[in-house]
Amino acid sequence: MKLCLYVTLKEDVLDPQGKVIKSALNNLGFNNINEVRQSKVFEISISQAKDFSEAKKQLVSMAEKLLANTVIEDYYIGKNDFRK
Repeated sequence: MKLCLYVTLKEDVLDPQGKVIKSALNNLGFNNINEVRQSKVFEISISQAKDFSEAKKQLVSMAEKLLANTVIEDYYIGKNDFRK
């Protein structure tokens, strides 16, 4: 089963990379951008999971232990839905 872990900076954490991206987009003529926040997506295939709930439980453990810095980042889990 393939799942996606989306990791984003918490709303109150400054995002300097997002600001640089916004500036670059403005320089390219995209002047209607209000804000850019960068994030990470981990696409993880988990074998031997009985169902989505069990796979999600494993992915939460991975996120808490390694993939997300929960002090400054939030995360959420979804099915692999961004590549069709």
